[in-house]
Amino acid sequence: MATTQYGVNHPLAVKVWSRKLFQEALKQCWFSKFMGEGSDSLVQVQNDLRKGPGDRITIGLRMQLTGAGVQGDGTLEGNEEALTTYSDNLLINQLRHAVRSDGRMSEQRVPFSVREEARTGLTDWWSDRIDTSLINQLSGNTGVSDTKYTGNNSTTAPSSGNIVYGDGQSSEANVISHSASAIMSLKYIDYAVEKAKVTTPTIRPIKINGEDKYVLFLHPYQVTDLRVNTNSGQWLDIQKAAMAGGQVSNNPIYTGALGEYNNVILHSSTRIPRTTVAADATSTTQAGCYRAVFCGAQAAAFAYGQNNSDNKMSWTEELFDYGNQLGVSAGMIFGAKKMVFNSTDFGAIVIATYAAAHG
Repeated sequence: MATTQYGVNHPLAVKVWSRKLFQEALKQCWFSKFMGEGSDSLVQVQNDLRKGPGDRITIGLRMQLTGAGVQGDGTLEGNEEALTTYSDNLLINQLRHAVRSDGRMSEQRVPFSVREEARTGLTDWWSDRIDTSLINQLSGNTGVSDTKYTGNNSTTAPSSGNIVYGDGQSSEANVISHSASAIMSLKYIDYAVEKAKVTTPTIRPIKINGEDKYVLFLHPYQVTDLRVNTNSGQWLDIQKAAMAGGQVSNNPIYTGALGEYNNVILHSSTRIPRTTVAADATSTTQAGCYRAVFCGAQAAAFAYGQNNSDNKMSWTEELFDYGNQLGVSAGMIFGAKKMVFNSTDFGAIVIATYAAAHG
């Protein structure tokens, strides 16, 4: 009887498994709902390096013209305005991980395929790594220096004009020392919206069904601080109003959202980092200053490398010890980075508040 087998590193098997790995990893990736190729996406996917060689993308920003212009028959020559442009660089690099069986006898003892479990494990690993990289970038988490956890690009601290401090403090250390009065409140979301609209350049909102929206990522501790605030106009009343008004949307950005306030869609993420200021670094508890991240369009960029158009991840299988052990590796050439132009965060504002476990 003839049978069909796809053995180790069979060309068709490699393509099928690499495509399946990428699709499932991206499906599990929490940030996938915020990613897109359009300029209205929170994380804009850059495809330039998929078409040719190179390890860096230069992304440009042209500022709005501000000149007064010339009326009537006034002389325009000599009154032209120079274009003002800024740029940021996104680096891509290869990142790989692998799983290896202990041997055929070990595989004999379990009722599953090592190849299949390797794919599942690598799927979880990749989705977690992409989400972790983007949160570290957007929050300016300089406490993480290993670029394997920051999208193959170093992080940059939040620019000075793009921070909202709890209790009106001037530093994260002061937020910690004023812990009781520096917890998350809806007013800080209002402050972030205000900053987004008046900063230069303005932080563009994301267009959803023709409406302007922003997105805010909060740590669960910060979410609880909002939820337990029973004062008028706070979380409870906001949720009642949203339910009564039928404020729902089929857009993926709303999937899993906590709610919406002042055109800001709120999401909870355990990856929101605690700051690395001295008061936090020496703390033995999880209490400290956490950076919620307020985002508009093009807050971050994500890029893939060359030859990653269909199978964005590599899939390689090898046999070791005379064919007794199966090893599976998965890799991807990519980069992720918060956009910073002229030393200013382009689409992100952090809200630094004190937070601690409740109950």
